[in-house]
Amino acid sequence: MDNETSRADHKNLLHRYLPILTWLPKYKPAWLRHDLIAGLTIWAVLVPEAMAYAGIAGVPPIMGLYTIPIPLFFYAIFGTSRTLVVGADSAACLISASAVGALAACGAAEYLALTTAMAIAVGVFLIVFGTLRMGWIADFISIPVMAGFLEGVVLVTIIGQVPKLFGIGGDGGNFFGKLLAIIRGLPDANLTTLALGVGSFVLIVAIGRYVSKLPAALTTIIISIVAVSALDLTTKGVDVVGTLSTGLPPISLPDVSLIDYMAVIPGALAILLLGYIETVGAAAGAASKEGGRIDPDQELVALGTANLGAGLSSGFVVAGSLSKTSIAMKAGGKTQISHVVSGILAIATLLVLMPLFANLPEATLAAIVIVAMVGLDQTAKLKKAMKFSCTEFVLGMACFIGVLTLGVLQGVGLGVVLSLLVLIKKACRPGTAVLGRVPGEWTYYRDIRRRPDAETIPGLLIFRFDARLIFFNCNFFASEVKRNIAKAMEPVKTVLIDAEAMNDIDITGADCLIRLNAELNHKNIVMFLTHVRDPLRDKMRRMGVVDAIGAGHIYETTRGGVDAFVASRKTSLGMGDDMTL
Repeated sequence: MDNETSRADHKNLLHRYLPILTWLPKYKPAWLRHDLIAGLTIWAVLVPEAMAYAGIAGVPPIMGLYTIPIPLFFYAIFGTSRTLVVGADSAACLISASAVGALAACGAAEYLALTTAMAIAVGVFLIVFGTLRMGWIADFISIPVMAGFLEGVVLVTIIGQVPKLFGIGGDGGNFFGKLLAIIRGLPDANLTTLALGVGSFVLIVAIGRYVSKLPAALTTIIISIVAVSALDLTTKGVDVVGTLSTGLPPISLPDVSLIDYMAVIPGALAILLLGYIETVGAAAGAASKEGGRIDPDQELVALGTANLGAGLSSGFVVAGSLSKTSIAMKAGGKTQISHVVSGILAIATLLVLMPLFANLPEATLAAIVIVAMVGLDQTAKLKKAMKFSCTEFVLGMACFIGVLTLGVLQGVGLGVVLSLLVLIKKACRPGTAVLGRVPGEWTYYRDIRRRPDAETIPGLLIFRFDARLIFFNCNFFASEVKRNIAKAMEPVKTVLIDAEAMNDIDITGADCLIRLNAELNHKNIVMFLTHVRDPLRDKMRRMGVVDAIGAGHIYETTRGGVDAFVASRKTSLGMGDDMTL
C-alpha cells in the first residue's frame, strides 16, 4: 500500500512539473488539423514581431528569430495553459535594453552577450521562484501601476522607433531627450524612408481592419521587401537589415563573467515581475475562455525554462502574450502542439528563408512596433482608476511619469516601491467602524457612517476592527478606540470590541489589548469582546488576554455583549427588569 502511495505521489509530482504528460496522452487526432493551421498563423505573427522587437532590445533582427523556437518548445513541455503563446515582449525588451545599455555600448559584442545573459538570469530566477511556489509576487503590482508603467513603455518605445521611421539618427537619454533629438533631426529626414514607414504603418492597420484573415505584419514585410528590391530604394538612403546569417544558433552560454551576471540582476528581477504578471494574466484569460485552469507557480517554472532556452540559443527575454494567444485561439488552436508547429516553422525560416530578408527596411520593422504599441494603450485603465480610486490613479501616473523621466528600469522600481508603501499604509491603517442598532432589526448592528438610522447605545461603544491585530496596526487600533471614546456624546462605560474580522493576533497585539484594557479599567471603563472565533480565542488564552479581560467578558454575539451591558447598567442604576435604557 505504501509503495502504491509513493508511486502515486511521484506520478503527481511528475505531472505537476511536466504538464505535457497530462494533456499529450489525451490528444485527439481530430485536433491536429486545427493545431497545424493555428501553428502556421502564429508563425506568421511571431516572425515579423520578433524581428521588430529585436530593435527594441537593441539587437540584430536575427536574434529575434533565435528567440522563437526553443521558448515555444519548452513552454509546451512545462506550461499549464493549452494555448498561451510565449515570445518577444515589448516591455521586457525595453527593460533589457535599459539595463544592458548601462553596461555596454549598443551593438557591441558585449552588449549582445549581456542581452542573452539577461534572458538566462531571468530564466533562473523564474525557475527558483516557481519551485519555491512564490507566485504571490505578482500581487505587489496593482493594475493601475501596471497600466501606468505600460503606458510609459508605449510612449518610450514609439519615440525610440520614430528615428527609423524618418531615417534619422536617434539619441539616448529619457523620453524627452529622445523627443528633442528627433525634433532637431527632422530637417535631415529621408523622405523615401518616411514614405515607406508611413505606408507600412497604414498597410498594417488597413489589412488588420479590412482583410483580417491575412497576417498583416508578414504581408507588409513581403510587400516592403519587394518594393525595396524592385525600386532599388537602398540607393535612395533606405536602411535595410542587410544579410542575415543562415542556420541555427549554437546552444551555449554567453561569454560573460559572474560579475556581469550580478550586474544584470536588477533588470532581471524587473523583467521577472512584469513578465510573470503579463504571462499569468494571458494564461488565466485563455484558461477562462477554454474552460481550463492554470497553476501560477508552475507558470513561473514554464516561463523560466522558456527564458533559459532563449538565452542559451542566443535570444533575448520572452513573456506570455495575450494578443498572440488570442490569435492562436481564433485560429482554432487546441493545444501546445500548434506552438510546436510554429517553432518548427521558425527553424525552417532560419535554415531556408534568411536570404529573403536582406532587403527588409528598418522603417517597416519600426512601423510594426508602433502599431503593436498603439494596441497596448492603457488610457482606459488609468481613467477607470481616476474614477474609482484617486490613490491608485496617482500611483499609476507616478509610475508613468517615472518611466518617461527616470527611465524604464527606474520606473518599475518606483512603481514597486510606491505600491509597497500604499500596501503598508493600508495594513497599518485598516478599516474601523462604530456600530449601532438598526431600528426594527435589534439583533443587527451596522456601521453608523453607512447607516445613519443606526442608533448608538448611551454609555456603550461598539467598535469593529477590520483586520488582524498585529504589531504594525495595534497602536492604530488603540488610538482609534480612545478617539471614539473621547468623541462619544455621553461618557462611555463599556467598550465592546467586535472581533469578527480580527482573525489573528500576535504577541504585540495581545500586549496592546491587555494594556488598553488596563488603561480603560483605570478610567472605570469595562472592555468586552464579541465574535471571537475559537482559534483566536485559543491564542488570546495562551497570551494572557482572556485572563486580563476576563472570560466572562467575551461573548459569542454582539447582542450578547449588549445585553450584558444593559443588565449591568440596570443593576448599577437600580432599575427593575421591566425598565429599559
